Amino acid sequence: MEATNTEEAHLRHVEKDVLIPKKMREKAKELCADKVEAFSHCCKESGFFMVFKCRGENAALKECLTRHYQDPAFFEECKQEYIREKLEFERTGIPAKNMKQKLPTSM
Repeated sequence: MEATNTEEAHLRHVEKDVLIPKKMREKAKELCADKVEAFSHCCKESGFFMVFKCRGENAALKECLTRHYQDPAFFEECKQEYIREKLEFERTGIPAKNMKQKLPTSM
């Protein structure tokens, strides 16, 4: 429990209130990919009338995303993932999003 408090003490305000919620949004969109796809498909097919025709898809998408946003375990999972990425960046100097791009494709 001491390690968690120590790690949490190192999180800045912007990390807790902006960066971790951003990671939560990205992961929630991946977890709700079927709902995102259904809503996108509906919007593309409905054109201007999407506001009226896609209410069901929009409600389903909102419900799925909100369920993840309000889940304390999901927040904790995203926070731990953020802390791992932050520690890895401090160790290597390479951001997590660039890690995959830096790997050579052939030798």
